[in-house]
Amino acid sequence: MTIRLYDSAAREKRVFIPQDPSRVTMYVCGPTVYNRAHIGNFRPVMVFDTLFRLLRTTYGEDAVIYARNVTDIEDKIIAASQETGESIEAITQKYAAIYAEDAAAVNALAPTIVPWATEHVGEMLDIIEALERKGYAYATDAGVFFNVPQMSDYGRLSGRKLEDNEAGARVEVDLGKRNPADFALWKFAKPGEPEDATWDSKWGKGRPGWHIECSAMAAKHLGKTIDIHGGGIDLQFPHHENEIAQSECAHGQTMANYWMHNGFLDMAGEKMSKSLGNVVLLNDLLEDWDGEVIRFAMLSGHYRAPLDWTGDLLEQAKTTLGRVYGALRRVWDYEGGKARDKGVLKALQDDLNTPIALAELSRLAGEANGAADRKDEAGMAEARANLLAAGRLLGLLTKTPAQWEQGGDSDENARIDALVAARDAARANKDWAEADRLRDVLKAEGIEIMDGAGGATWRRV
Repeated sequence: MTIRLYDSAAREKRVFIPQDPSRVTMYVCGPTVYNRAHIGNFRPVMVFDTLFRLLRTTYGEDAVIYARNVTDIEDKIIAASQETGESIEAITQKYAAIYAEDAAAVNALAPTIVPWATEHVGEMLDIIEALERKGYAYATDAGVFFNVPQMSDYGRLSGRKLEDNEAGARVEVDLGKRNPADFALWKFAKPGEPEDATWDSKWGKGRPGWHIECSAMAAKHLGKTIDIHGGGIDLQFPHHENEIAQSECAHGQTMANYWMHNGFLDMAGEKMSKSLGNVVLLNDLLEDWDGEVIRFAMLSGHYRAPLDWTGDLLEQAKTTLGRVYGALRRVWDYEGGKARDKGVLKALQDDLNTPIALAELSRLAGEANGAADRKDEAGMAEARANLLAAGRLLGLLTKTPAQWEQGGDSDENARIDALVAARDAARANKDWAEADRLRDVLKAEGIEIMDGAGGATWRRV
């Protein structure tokens, strides 16, 4: 089974060959935990969770080591602490837990490792010292900086030339830097900053720069060279470019063999941003949409392309997913089949082609309906197995058909169950008037009853 992935550094699809098939490594940049994350932040979560599932299917669940970090020290976190009066630890613990809950709500598997930046400051200082010894780092009154012109092939990931790079990118301009493109490895503490935001170092009290955090965590948990490094396209420059610079100059070897980046999520054709006022929180979406609908909508576009996030996209995802669950319901009772169809797997092996994979899922739903129409029990058992296997790869079909179609809370569903049971009893007693009355009551509440040989079932319409 050959997996081909688009490598951003090579600018082409490449056959994926891990360094060690028994220990496949993937690192994805995680959240900065100072507030709730918006839906755009969760595109890489769902994209790389799908890749995680594919790799686990290919190499074995225990063979894939997936690390997604938590950035728990950064200027925005310090600002939130000073504004609210809460400790940095209280803020970061709160929002990291919310992030994990939101990720689980869209069926993202927990990563193998979730390293926190503040637990790896020692490793960061070791890298900075190595860079200083090799002539790649220098100190100013503001901190320690990476000397970008010292690295001959800086910019190869993004394709940017040194003269094209602008100062900034989360680093102030006038800091005594030798070159505007130089970036912070260590920032000295400023007056008035909280004590829990600083650490001792040979250069003075301070905190790490943003980029050095991921270099240290990836190296410690996955190795100095990892198989796959992923994240959003907005991280390609400067974050990933600078990770490469400091990691490779310190360690003397390639940081990652494959670099993968997902495209932006757009709102009405515009990139989501706070300045445009079009930021949508995943937590808010979950109030109106099932997590699987959100995931289906996210996977409907190829991960490398921009995706226009609209209500119509969600409605279409809900309708299509409902059809798939409807087909699964018709074959649900036929267990024991063996999954044989590889259509979804083959689509994902081709650079995570999720639009084709979802089309294959719909095809499998059609085959399930066909087997049910023919009353082909062996075909229904195989169709059930195929749908569930495809769902496991895509992070979909994690509910029973009844759970999907009924929704609601348990108390409300218990009330409807009781009404359906009462109607069944009326039918058994040939009290057709009462049975019709109960049917009409349920219909008025948007409940459709489906009579079958094993009794009546229901769903919301």
